[in-house]
Amino acid sequence: MSIIKGILDVGAVVILPIVMLILCLIFRIPFGKSLKAGLMIGIGFSGLSLVIGFLMTSVQSAVDYYRHMGGGFTTVDVGWAAVGAASFGVPFAAPAILLVVLINVVMILAKMTNVLNVDIWNFIHFLVPGTLAYALTNNAWIGLGVVLVLSVIDLIVAQHIAPKWQEYYGLTGTTCSTLSYITSAWPIAIGLNWVIDKIPGVRKIDISMEKFGDRLGFFGDTAFIGLIVGIFLGLMTRQPWQGVLVMGMGIATVLVLLPRMVSVMMEGLSTVGEGAKTFMKRHLGKNKDGSERELSIGMDVALALGDPAAITITVLMIPLCIAFAFIIPGMNYFPVGMLTVIVYMMPMICLACNGNMFRSLIIGAIYMFFVEWGASFFAPEATAMMHATGVHVSGSVTDAFFGYNLPNIIISAIHRMF
Repeated sequence: MSIIKGILDVGAVVILPIVMLILCLIFRIPFGKSLKAGLMIGIGFSGLSLVIGFLMTSVQSAVDYYRHMGGGFTTVDVGWAAVGAASFGVPFAAPAILLVVLINVVMILAKMTNVLNVDIWNFIHFLVPGTLAYALTNNAWIGLGVVLVLSVIDLIVAQHIAPKWQEYYGLTGTTCSTLSYITSAWPIAIGLNWVIDKIPGVRKIDISMEKFGDRLGFFGDTAFIGLIVGIFLGLMTRQPWQGVLVMGMGIATVLVLLPRMVSVMMEGLSTVGEGAKTFMKRHLGKNKDGSERELSIGMDVALALGDPAAITITVLMIPLCIAFAFIIPGMNYFPVGMLTVIVYMMPMICLACNGNMFRSLIIGAIYMFFVEWGASFFAPEATAMMHATGVHVSGSVTDAFFGYNLPNIIISAIHRMF
């Protein structure tokens, strides 16, 4: 267990290139080409992480402004990283990871899926619900069972959304396998889109980044929109004029650099995709319906952050997220940790809305409201889980994981009922 945890502790930035290098070699891609593909994927992912970190740094003064407005929060938002790390403290974590990989391979060979989930770090989206089930039942077998069942569900949903994911984001040969978002943000956005389609007048409103660019010229450019959004956020939070300009430039920088980082990742992923396609044809035959098999590489939702609409909606959601902390009845925590994951919550919503920013903003706000409320409501279960993993916490803790991870919500709700 310590070996696996040690490997995962280095993070996706290191794990991803190694996994991709091994994958390329399995697909019989020459070593030099495989190494470059792995490096480009790792460099692109590292760039994504740096730019997202810069986004949070750019808006930190706005967050501080709102934080100083309130008080009376009795629960600590520990953040997703702490919750994810704690899930590796359960006794079944190591065998669970190995079994998840094995199940994926068996399902591909049995033609039950065409998704290869290489997003190993995000196995925490299975492990956290499994850990929660273990904490509430004191039964490791139940915890392990939850992890394995969720890994199968993840492959099914990832394959279902693959065509739409590839078409909208242009990420050929990939799909999103981040369980929390494809099983909550995606279906909720689809459902709310259906509701909007039933509202006369409102259903015809379509605001997209492309239309901004076509109608406004330079003023509709991603960089300019980022500048304006940043300045607006700075003015709204009463920053000094220097802070307003820094925030504006910071967000403009993020909107311009994120697509560049994704393109670097895609340079490597295109090599993997070509190798996977050839390998599937040569060794794994056709689908059960006779069509050619095409392997989709399961990746982190962060791969979609090259979409300007998703980042713009993220920035607009930050003040809303903070405002909800003072509006939601019985809210017991300030969502510091949640602010760092809004950027990952929005891509699946923008995907379901086809980049329509009007719909994305409405649906994103509704989704985030209930995520924030869920994390507050299920704080006792979150605290119990952290204690069960041996992590010392003082008082009550929570995380957005208990608001956007559907299995966590279901397990916590069942626990409340029985």
